[in-house]
Amino acid sequence: QVQLVESGGGLVQPGGSLGLSCAASGIIFSINAMGWYRQAPGKQRELVAAISRGGSTNYADSVKGRFTISRDNAKNTVYLQMNSLKPEDTAVYYCNAGGFWSGSQYYTGGSWGQGTQVTVSS
Repeated sequence: QVQLVESGGGLVQPGGSLGLSCAASGIIFSINAMGWYRQAPGKQRELVAAISRGGSTNYADSVKGRFTISRDNAKNTVYLQMNSLKPEDTAVYYCNAGGFWSGSQYYTGGSWGQGTQVTVSS
């Protein structure tokens, strides 16, 4: 049974930084591509960033240059470092696993974490 546990959300002022973590169990983490998604109130869930098993990454245009996804296979953990945060980054952030990577794109998997709230406000 796959379990994904996110942590690190919170309240931050515009321009600030937050780091999210997603600890995975029940999967062979090292061979899985992973993704971070977010969902703001009244909006559809969207892919924010993804990382292949080999460490290739892709990002939504809205976060390029501000967010960085990384992974530590020894800890079965994927990270999302968020800098220069904007109010429009406010959302619940979800970790995703079980998808696949093809042509530098991440295709959503069937396993989700419970989500962690990120609020950017002064």
